[in-house]
Amino acid sequence: MRGYVPAEARLILDVGCGDGAFAAGLREERRRDGHELEIWGLELDHDAAARATERLDHVLVGAAEERLGELPPGRFDCVVLNDVLEHLAWPEQLLRDLKPVLAPGGVLVASIPNVRYFFNVWDLAVRGDWEYHDEGIRDRTHLRFFTRASMHGLFARAGFRLRLQEGINPTGSWRFRLANLCALGRLGDMRYLQCACVADPLAEAAR
Repeated sequence: MRGYVPAEARLILDVGCGDGAFAAGLREERRRDGHELEIWGLELDHDAAARATERLDHVLVGAAEERLGELPPGRFDCVVLNDVLEHLAWPEQLLRDLKPVLAPGGVLVASIPNVRYFFNVWDLAVRGDWEYHDEGIRDRTHLRFFTRASMHGLFARAGFRLRLQEGINPTGSWRFRLANLCALGRLGDMRYLQCACVADPLAEAAR
């Protein structure tokens, strides 16, 4: 996901930053290119947030919905939400609430699990299985599920234009290739475990 953060971004907000590993990797990558970043984080888990403080410039601990008001308005060139939105009861509201912290020209970068991933659909349609797990698409903490199409709706309802959407983490399974061949290529989106999304806010007059 680091490649989706705009090259010109200098002030980053990582929502759900965990222990700061993503931010640390992004900082080191951009530093090699001669650019220094200021990175803020929001993290619900106190232990992870404590580790993140060693890697990020500022870390706010608690639910993002409750701590957003403490962030500087109009400052962030990029807000990152890696596997965050599916954990929220009202993801549209969080996206709306993030708009004021974006700098002019700022973007949201998000990774979102694809519920139409081939093996997820296989489990449901062929095996009749929809058990929850400790990780993956059916992580027991996931509250929302999205397809490529419904991701567009999510951002549109929140007042954003989804300007880039790409599948990431593809399966190389022969079962998928065979199924897609039999469907005349209409299952292409089922190849990907997640989608990477880049969105920018719509002007109020354009909505």
